[in-house]
Amino acid sequence: MALRLGELWESIGCSGDPDLESMVIKEVLVLVEQRAWRLVLAVKQPVPAARLKSLGRQIMERVEGLDAIQFVVQAEDPGSCLSEIVNRDWPEILNALDEADRELVSRARYRVEDEHLILNFDDIASWQQAVDNDVCRRIEKWIHDSYLMSFLVSARHSDHQEYKLTVKSKEELEAVIMPSQPFKRRRREQPRRRSRGRKTEAPAMRINELQEGLDRVAVEGIIIGKKTWKLKDGRTVATYDLTDYSDSITVKLFDDDGFEVGSSVKVWGGVRFDVFEKEPVLFADHMEVIELPARTDSSPVKRVELHLHTTMSTLDGLTHVDELMKRAAEFGHRAVAVTDHGSIQAFPQAAEEAGKYGIKVIYGVEAYLVDEPLQERPYHVILLAASQQGLANLYRLISRSYLNNFYRTPRIIRRELADLREGILVGSACERGEIIQGILKGMADDQLLNIADFYDYLEIQPLENNEFMVRDGIVEDRQALIDINLRVIELGDRLGKPVVATGDVHFLDPHDEIFRRIIQAGKGFADAENQAPLYYRTTEEMLEAFSYLGEDRAWEVVVVNPNAIADRCQEVRPVPQGYYAPIMEGAAEKLTALAWETARQLYKEPLPVQVEERLNRELQSITKHGFSELYLIAHELVKKSNQDGYLVGSRGSVGSSLTAFFTGITEVNPLVPHYRCRCGYSRFFEDGSVLSGVDLPPARCPDCGQELERDGFDIPFETFLGFEGDKVPDIDLNFSGDYQSKAHQYVEELFGKEHVFRAGTISTIAEKTAYGFVKKYEEEMGIRLRRAEIERLVRGITGVKRTTGQHPGGLMIIPGHMDVHQFTPIQYPADDMKSGVRTTHFEYEALSGVLVKLDVLGHDDPTMLKMLEDLTGYKATRISLDEPLTMQLFSGVAPLGVKPEDIRSQVGTYGIPEFNTRFVRQMLEVTRPKTFSELVRISGLSHGTNVWLNNAQDLIKNGIAGLNEVIATRDDIMIYLIQKGLDKKEAFKIMEKVRKGKGLSSEEMEHMRANNVPQWYIDSCNRIEYMFPKAHAVAYVMMAFRIAYYKVHYPLAFYASYFTVRAQDFDEVITAGADAIRRRLDEIEEMGPQAPAKDKNLVPVLEVALEMWVRGFRFFPVDLYRSHASRFEIVPGGLLIPFSALPGVGLAAANNLMEGRNGGPFTSLEDLQRRGRVNKAVIDILDRAGCLKDLPPTDQLSLFAEIADSSK
Repeated sequence: MALRLGELWESIGCSGDPDLESMVIKEVLVLVEQRAWRLVLAVKQPVPAARLKSLGRQIMERVEGLDAIQFVVQAEDPGSCLSEIVNRDWPEILNALDEADRELVSRARYRVEDEHLILNFDDIASWQQAVDNDVCRRIEKWIHDSYLMSFLVSARHSDHQEYKLTVKSKEELEAVIMPSQPFKRRRREQPRRRSRGRKTEAPAMRINELQEGLDRVAVEGIIIGKKTWKLKDGRTVATYDLTDYSDSITVKLFDDDGFEVGSSVKVWGGVRFDVFEKEPVLFADHMEVIELPARTDSSPVKRVELHLHTTMSTLDGLTHVDELMKRAAEFGHRAVAVTDHGSIQAFPQAAEEAGKYGIKVIYGVEAYLVDEPLQERPYHVILLAASQQGLANLYRLISRSYLNNFYRTPRIIRRELADLREGILVGSACERGEIIQGILKGMADDQLLNIADFYDYLEIQPLENNEFMVRDGIVEDRQALIDINLRVIELGDRLGKPVVATGDVHFLDPHDEIFRRIIQAGKGFADAENQAPLYYRTTEEMLEAFSYLGEDRAWEVVVVNPNAIADRCQEVRPVPQGYYAPIMEGAAEKLTALAWETARQLYKEPLPVQVEERLNRELQSITKHGFSELYLIAHELVKKSNQDGYLVGSRGSVGSSLTAFFTGITEVNPLVPHYRCRCGYSRFFEDGSVLSGVDLPPARCPDCGQELERDGFDIPFETFLGFEGDKVPDIDLNFSGDYQSKAHQYVEELFGKEHVFRAGTISTIAEKTAYGFVKKYEEEMGIRLRRAEIERLVRGITGVKRTTGQHPGGLMIIPGHMDVHQFTPIQYPADDMKSGVRTTHFEYEALSGVLVKLDVLGHDDPTMLKMLEDLTGYKATRISLDEPLTMQLFSGVAPLGVKPEDIRSQVGTYGIPEFNTRFVRQMLEVTRPKTFSELVRISGLSHGTNVWLNNAQDLIKNGIAGLNEVIATRDDIMIYLIQKGLDKKEAFKIMEKVRKGKGLSSEEMEHMRANNVPQWYIDSCNRIEYMFPKAHAVAYVMMAFRIAYYKVHYPLAFYASYFTVRAQDFDEVITAGADAIRRRLDEIEEMGPQAPAKDKNLVPVLEVALEMWVRGFRFFPVDLYRSHASRFEIVPGGLLIPFSALPGVGLAAANNLMEGRNGGPFTSLEDLQRRGRVNKAVIDILDRAGCLKDLPPTDQLSLFAEIADSSK
């Protein structure tokens, strides 16, 4: 039972105080050496700090040897306490501010949300002043100083942009300890690797021994996280997450001395509770780099590990492949096997990482072996590929295990293994293997010999691996485990088969067992806490584990035999080198002829030099490197879709290729902006004065007087195939979601079903999921982990495989003369035998650049344009991309005939892809674009990371650069630098570095300055972390502009298409009118970030619905006889809602209703249920929607009503 403060008060001889009865002592920490107490109090109402300090002084007077008390106050209902403080003490809070800030804050509206006080300012200027003057931090400090309670205070302006108090301001505050002892800061004595103060002679403690209140302590560990910031007084504050693997702690250091993540350090300081970290923190007095001891392998001849699980062993293996290969190299191990449970998905990464260190990878699997039937309990078995043929056979076995033999696990049938055994070494595996299971069952020698004879080598493992058998009563004692291993060795001797010692490795180091423990606890394993030491052992560690065999025999099983097995395994490649495109007779010639034919149709002969030179250069690269087939496949797919009435949008950089434009793969013309005429006239603008051909003013041909075509977006080919033109291209295409399956089927028709597979994906534990695992473990174990330790544990289990899936549109094409198992096994996604889709076992990135990969994606834009064309009869390709009214939509709302305040937006881009989010609408309000090229730049700016925010936005706002000058897409960099005089190759190199967030070298910056590149441009390059390709932006804006055209000129067709195609969330409030929609939007916005995902997803739908109502249209309720199953139908004055828009009515039920009504009006609810083939739940939904009207329950009642009517 919790102790109340009043009880403590009375126990030390003080008279009763009723106010103290409501205060519960949740935690007491006694710091003996410091002669101090720390009391964590839970209170129902705020208690003034002065009252607590008074109580503290009185307690210290009565408790001998007590010199200090720290109170940490926690509210049972934080929101209620904060509301009480603010409502009662608002005048005092204002008085604590200086006069200017007091007047400023007094004009703000304030409200409390949970533990959050929000100040709402009516204008940005007031909000900015509040931010600049740090009023939120000062109000937070006043509340803390007054009540010893911590709450968040933030400021917002009318657009709900929030200024949250950052950690840097919090860090200046410290917990209140009575009597207060000011923390004396000293200047650093050394400029590097050292903080202020002096180190002590204290021996290093383990981090898990640290307690609050300890002073003059020392710890050693590795830095695993770091944050720094500047205080207003110019000082730098750094916090480091430090671990020694017993625990982790945050180290706070005033003045950053350049310690980096990964450094081994020793820290001297004191542990004090930090009220804002809400946990004890080590405040550093001194910190320096040290060398920590590490596990090394000093054996003159090293072992080889033949049984190891990576993170690709589903929710079991914790060995990250990159760390494994680095460690193998550090140990001096020449080879290592990779043998995941039933999976070989680590092979491609293992090959890549091993190549960095010269490590030989032995490719294998720990498979599940069964005799028929499949339902038998499987035995574990190790299969190692000893040759390239063996690898292909292993791939075939893996495919069969997933496609034909899957029962709870992917199983390999013994007779199939026997058929495909060539080139495969078969090992007996662990205690779940057939031999040890036979020994445990007490099989006779002849039986065991017969079983063991099936294997090429036998395995034994350290006794600690199998201690669970003693614990679970399977064997009597440790000696019994030794006897099992001796029996395996005896079998090997009698059969002449090598016996190898393996580790059954699941993690890299002994301390990593915690990661597996957390995952297994999350899966509900009862023995998760009893982890076997399944770490990657050195030769000495392994020899020690088998010392009971004697020196010579231990050396044989640990070193000699594993190395011999490694020697029997040839060097093989899991994925062949090279590029393997399907053979299409005459592909290069066909592609070349098609491209030149189109070029001549558009530009006539003689071709402009800009066209001829560019196309020549591209075709040479494409045909030389074998990419002709990929181009032709994409050409056929797009042509087929267009013939069937669906436009295709391009993604990525394919629009950088003129060949792709001339072969109809993309609509994006990458030439510099230009005019062209059907008579052959052309004029190109190569000086950078025009950013897009669409922006050129309309003009007539000086030769024939016809109106000129305006085209060209100035995109270099290098962004698609690389500077040398040899980078395997990705052609990503957006097909209509309605057409995607037909496109996939067409690819299968072209190449055969056995040569087309969906690209596989691997789903791993994400950081957020890992956090859930760690917090669940913390809760179930009843422990409290520090933040630094939580983050370490989260990182440790992030990336572990959970399941498999399929790329949304990726297709891998196997050449007709080859077999898929020369590249990868195949399986069903997520092991779903009923899916009907076969995917590559390897993730698609592993096969990228080796096989032709088509991204045949399903997208809403082509679907919407098809519906718009059908409804209006106006082809999207006829729309001019500079149509004036449509262009005005991106800078105002006038073309819609509404006022900004009526639709809650300054621009008219609700429902327009790429431009409908609040973030992009705000960009439009700032930039007010007037040209197509500016729209392209906004698209690029909105998709990059640190391209708009913290970069271009500030440059434009401060008048340093205009929208057409800032860096918007990756291609801009190369084009600009070439125009400035840099070499083309260097410009390309800089572009590639910047787009990947790698920044610029000092030499590159100097060269840019020498060519008069302004400093703001260089700084901008260094801030960018990721950039959009220009071709992608152009293709997306083309689609968006066309949809916007229909919105302006065919409003009901636009709204019908939008709600049919994009509005997955539909709320009945949409039918209630504009005012009701505005109220619902206000409700969702008031919830802020805490709004449920369903409400957040509803916002864009509500915004489009609001706009539709304001434009004078309305929604008509579902009608039993007129509504479509899933399509919003245009009716006079508005849209008729379909059946499927009703929550709870699925598409199948909606289609059944449409079909059922073809037989005439329904006579009763009974008739509706029968003919409409819907259940009672759907009928209830229809009834509540008001569309059943006077239908009687049964036909019998209907007959009685007719008789009654006829008798009148």
